Amino acid sequence: MNIGELSRKTGVSLRSLRYYEEKALLNPIRLENGYRDYTESDIERVRIIQLYFSLGLTVKEIHDFFHCAWSEDLQFQCLPNAIQVGEKKLEEIRKQIETLRKAESHLADCISGWKEILHKGEGKK
Repeated sequence: MNIGELSRKTGVSLRSLRYYEEKALLNPIRLENGYRDYTESDIERVRIIQLYFSLGLTVKEIHDFFHCAWSEDLQFQCLPNAIQVGEKKLEEIRKQIETLRKAESHLADCISGWKEILHKGEGKK
């Protein structure tokens, strides 16, 4: 598939896809005419790249993860770093979840209290 089709299937801009290639996050085959040729597995790879960016990983961290995940000969050597980065990010995510749960609980309590006040106010009319 060409870059335009990959863009349509993933919702990622052409500019971003070219950037991912520049940073070696994507490695499409180059056809004789110079066009990029992507595989179906690149769709999932782009989605993973987007997910990792949304989690706050840097290009280097994503590159290192991909290198570790898809390069069998070096996988053992890169695992300690991948584990360390992954554990750090997992802890950050857990803290964010805890913060969101507290915010959710606080907001639910406020809304409940406001509804009670409103309901009591309607009874006074």
